[in-house]
Amino acid sequence: MKINPYQSVQQNPYRKQLEKQDKAAETKAKSDKLEISSEALEMQKGTAIEKERQTKVEDLKQKIEAGEYKVNPQAVANKFYQFWNE
Repeated sequence: MKINPYQSVQQNPYRKQLEKQDKAAETKAKSDKLEISSEALEMQKGTAIEKERQTKVEDLKQKIEAGEYKVNPQAVANKFYQFWNE
């Protein structure tokens, strides 16, 4: 660094650090914004098929918890056989 008595030195080692902090504060102030269209909200609610499937799943859960649901092993074996032989 050259010292010149007629011109002041313009370098301040803390200035860069302060500038970085200011930039960081600006980026933190900005936030993302999400907008969902009405069509997307309708899709999110689900179709009639999905609602019906959900009710079936809930019914099965209740039957399993109550001990009323019985699995037919012959039907399960037939489904496996059909799947692997097609």
